[in-house]
Amino acid sequence: MPVADPQEVTQMLKRWSDGDAEALEQLTPIIYSELHKIARRYMGRERAGHTLQTTALVNEAYIRLIDWKNAKFENRAHFFGVSAQLMRRILVDFARKRPKSKNTPFYKVSLEEAAVITDEKDDDLVALDEALNELAQFDERKAKIVELKFFGGLKTDEIAQVIGVAEITVLREWQKAKAWLYLNLNKAD
Repeated sequence: MPVADPQEVTQMLKRWSDGDAEALEQLTPIIYSELHKIARRYMGRERAGHTLQTTALVNEAYIRLIDWKNAKFENRAHFFGVSAQLMRRILVDFARKRPKSKNTPFYKVSLEEAAVITDEKDDDLVALDEALNELAQFDERKAKIVELKFFGGLKTDEIAQVIGVAEITVLREWQKAKAWLYLNLNKAD
């Protein structure tokens, strides 16, 4: 399937938000393809042998998105930012519900380390989610930047568009957020 023009996707999203069922029909293959890319990024960070499959994550996110009443998406980047947040929630909920081994130690790790650890990934995802929630308590913009970049895989220009700031601001805030998360995830108990 050819990649759709971002402006065309934005127009279809607006039409869908206004109740145009045909726009959703046109968007479905595009949405599904993009959700699959986001899900693969997420699942690539998960532990080996994760029981939640990429397609199941995509399907769950898609169902939740199309059932969303009165959704108003500003543009393509906003839609996929929301999608990334939704997938984060699905994975965190899944990780929290997963039975824990009594002998498995809990480690706090940096943002970069969270992407390579295999055995403790559920705990790491929950710890990162909790740290992001804490960060959002006093700096929602930094938390949103981390979510869009780390979880959604959005590029700097797309993040800037979603949150309405300059690209240099996104880069600066990303650096500060990484430093804060590093300190928070590695602080002594």
